[in-house]
Amino acid sequence: MTAISPMRPEYFGTFSERTIAGYADENVSSFRWGEATALERARARFQKLLPHGLLTPSHHLHEILDRPDGKTVGGLWFEISQAPGPHSAYLYDLHVEREFRRAHHAKVALALVEARCRELGAATLELQIFAHNTIAHAMYNSLGFNVTSFNLVKRLDEA
Repeated sequence: MTAISPMRPEYFGTFSERTIAGYADENVSSFRWGEATALERARARFQKLLPHGLLTPSHHLHEILDRPDGKTVGGLWFEISQAPGPHSAYLYDLHVEREFRRAHHAKVALALVEARCRELGAATLELQIFAHNTIAHAMYNSLGFNVTSFNLVKRLDEA
């Protein structure tokens, strides 16, 4: 049974590099950023959001395990908003390594995150996915997430 566990410092480096590279790639694929600066921009955003790494207040980083005390199959990162009023959680990243996909680790991990967010006082859980990621869109839709906005882009440098 899939479990989540607080992220170990020795896994944080791997998680960070995968998250930064993935975010850069997604922004390039979505025509939001140019390839030449994407990695630098993604790294800067990551550092701004997690200036103290695993110890950044309000941020929660976990490893996804194939079973309690089992093998790490992915990672996730969410934040609980500290704004006045009902708290909201924001899921920055949920990733399952390719060889462990299709085993429901992401769905179970997300259910565990939802429970943890409720414990921490969050009334909602938000996230962003890129439009071309139809697999993630289908999964989140099947789990009850609703689309709240769309961002559109038009390339002006192509004929």
